[in-house]
Amino acid sequence: MYTLYGTRGSGSSIAEAGLERCGLEYRIVRASRWEADSAYDELKKVNPLGQIPTLVLPDGSVLTESAAVLMHLGLEFPESGLLPATASARAQTLRGLVFIAANCYSAISQIDYPERYTTETTEAAQEAVRQGARRVLHRHWEIFADTFAGHPFLGGAQPGALDIMAAIVSKWSGARKHLAAERPQFHALLQSIETHPSLVPVLRRHFDA
Repeated sequence: MYTLYGTRGSGSSIAEAGLERCGLEYRIVRASRWEADSAYDELKKVNPLGQIPTLVLPDGSVLTESAAVLMHLGLEFPESGLLPATASARAQTLRGLVFIAANCYSAISQIDYPERYTTETTEAAQEAVRQGARRVLHRHWEIFADTFAGHPFLGGAQPGALDIMAAIVSKWSGARKHLAAERPQFHALLQSIETHPSLVPVLRRHFDA
């Protein structure tokens, strides 16, 4: 059985959606640095960075990073449809997953932990970091929307790994309002992804939506 370290309303919902898509048995260990009563110490034993999601595979090996989890599951279980069957489409999906991880995730970290990115200790200085990071985040999502396309979903006929990651990260990063104004067509696509029957149960568990 797979063991998923994570918590409600976090990026662990991405890994959870991937596991569900593959029809795999897994158990969830609630763990996060911001929940005092969670299994955070246990998480740090398998992932010293204390990041979620952290996925322990049935053979005991540890897998971290949401994009890597989706890539692994898609390659290990090709029948899941997480990754496209054709090489060219699959390459673009891998590119998109890494784009979100490298660009959007980094901006979210700056928004959540501005004190890590400035030597200034005043609230005004930290708020300036947040505002700058939010501007960068919005720009990265605009570039993503202009670069990646698919019909009716990013993954083709059904939502795949890239759909899962784009929908969930844009949702909890707070980018949806900006996208609705600046990239309405892409915003509509994200809404259609998150209302797809394959994603609704996970999103309801994590976001009440």
